[in-house]
Amino acid sequence: MTVDQLTILTILAVTMVLFIWGPWRHDLVALGALLACVFTGLIEPESAFNGFGHPAVVTVACVLILSRGLQNTGAMDVLAQRVVPKTGNIGLSIFALTGLGALMSGFMNNVGAMALLMPVAADVADKHDLPPGKVLMPLSFGTILGGMTTLIGTPPNLIVSGFRASSGAGTFGMFDFTPVGLVVALLGVLFVTLIGWRLVPARSQAGAATFDTGTYLTEALIEEKSAAAGKSLREIAQMLDSEDAQVVGVVHNDARVSPATPWHRVNTGDILVIEAEPEALTSAVSSLGVRLAGEPGEEEKKEEEKEKESSKEEKSKERSAKKDKEVRESKEKEKEKEKDKEKEKEKEKEKEKEKRGDGADIQLRELVVMPDSALVGRTAQFLRLPARYQINLLALSRQGRRSVRRLRSTPLLAGDALLMMGTDDNLNNFAREQGCVPLAQRAITIPNKEKAAIALVAMALAVGGAAFGLLPAAISFATCALAFMLLKVVPLRGLYESIDGSVIVLLGTLISVAEAMESTGAADLVAQGMLDNLAQGSAVIALALILIITMTLSDFMNNAATAAVMCSIALSVAGQLDVNPDSFLMAVAIGASCAFLTPVGHQNNTLILGPGGFEFGDYWRMGLPLEILVVLVGVPMLLWVWPL
Repeated sequence: MTVDQLTILTILAVTMVLFIWGPWRHDLVALGALLACVFTGLIEPESAFNGFGHPAVVTVACVLILSRGLQNTGAMDVLAQRVVPKTGNIGLSIFALTGLGALMSGFMNNVGAMALLMPVAADVADKHDLPPGKVLMPLSFGTILGGMTTLIGTPPNLIVSGFRASSGAGTFGMFDFTPVGLVVALLGVLFVTLIGWRLVPARSQAGAATFDTGTYLTEALIEEKSAAAGKSLREIAQMLDSEDAQVVGVVHNDARVSPATPWHRVNTGDILVIEAEPEALTSAVSSLGVRLAGEPGEEEKKEEEKEKESSKEEKSKERSAKKDKEVRESKEKEKEKEKDKEKEKEKEKEKEKEKRGDGADIQLRELVVMPDSALVGRTAQFLRLPARYQINLLALSRQGRRSVRRLRSTPLLAGDALLMMGTDDNLNNFAREQGCVPLAQRAITIPNKEKAAIALVAMALAVGGAAFGLLPAAISFATCALAFMLLKVVPLRGLYESIDGSVIVLLGTLISVAEAMESTGAADLVAQGMLDNLAQGSAVIALALILIITMTLSDFMNNAATAAVMCSIALSVAGQLDVNPDSFLMAVAIGASCAFLTPVGHQNNTLILGPGGFEFGDYWRMGLPLEILVVLVGVPMLLWVWPL
């Protein structure tokens, strides 16, 4: 083993440990690995960022834009409402929902497909009196399975295609993944529908009107007229006995008081940290006569009105001071102008009132934080929600963990369920900009039929251009993305918001790292060790091992990162055995799309962690049999479609 081989293997080992451990985001870890390769001389500085120009990276960015366009038109919402039955046989409903998710994931970002169908899953679970997790996990697995069916279905497929091109064999076609991927996905969906959903632990009560996200932790401010003012924690506990709620902490002058001291009396200005079910939260707050800490009180509203009136007076004085004595003869005209100005001010005031939601219907809504949300790692205090969005964070639900830290200073995590208060427009704006998914069923909106038709036709042309070899995939989908922008299917202001920067950085950096692994001979070294110690020279066993190892790594680290690392090893194994490398690359593609054992292997699994009330060990119950099925079906299909 050479020094370069030892160095690159050490860097990869540390990188994989950090991926699995998760102290930092995947893109930051990948960038660190790339820079480590540069500083150790494994990669020349001038070629360090060549990976960002790789066709796979460009194609992924374009597909993310196209996914946003398909969502914006509303066509997918109507399709989901029409295809998925919410009554009748539960197996049929889950099959229709999971199958639709798999189909959508073949042509759009699978996280986007999951986000679109989550409210539908909520409705299905409610109609059939099931815990939401029984429907959410099949949907998550279905959207993951669907990604393996086409070239653009998931980033690992594009990476695999790129490595094939770098080996001199050219890229894979749009539907080269379909023969094996479709059979595996179809049998996987059938398993999930017939058997799998029954294996999912029931982590919440059935029959809830919305997603049962478990208990919420919320903060309530004790005011002068509060029934809880001056009472001890024991007395407050008695008041909450019938409300299915409890006080888990008290904040007094920013110092927490444990509820283990029942004789402690709370006073005006103290904050109670209350744990309650969503349905019991309102009645608990009402019985105590307290105000949710995130909700603006009367004093704040009066101060805001005073500031507005003061601002008006100052502006009026400024306008009066500007009047010149020389225009006294035109006093009447000036008065008319002043009246017009006042009318304009009233209109502006009404517009501002509508924007802020004054007088509009205030509602509560549950939102879940998506894995790629800008909210991850940030606090409510940092976000300044009332000032920026005119909404308030009232409560937080984080399954599997119980924390009584201050709500405003608690960093948010992917999968957290947030109870927000505000107008419908303001809540929608916040969810769209910050990457949240509504947990309750969304109202059916009338799609823009014209733009929906444009989006579908443009997408079909892009797929056709790549499938028939008229254009390279990157060029075909970049052209479609440009058409989406010019035809305003995707607004320009939301263009770059559609692109997940962390995915782009991850792909661009790891492609260069994987090439360093190949150029140093480290991939050949690992492949030789695998063949000598495990496969014993058998190509079939080696193929199964590549599939199983890729699948296992994908359960604990990003699937794109897994594909980038395993492609070099797969090509080396095929070269040493002198067999068809396509079968081994396809094994990597299948394995990288099968992360079913943990909530961290795929973003969709993370997305359902909070709403489903799942724990880390719940996923393998359905995931392990599904992965075994993938191996039993995938290996024979690979040998048949891509013979050695």
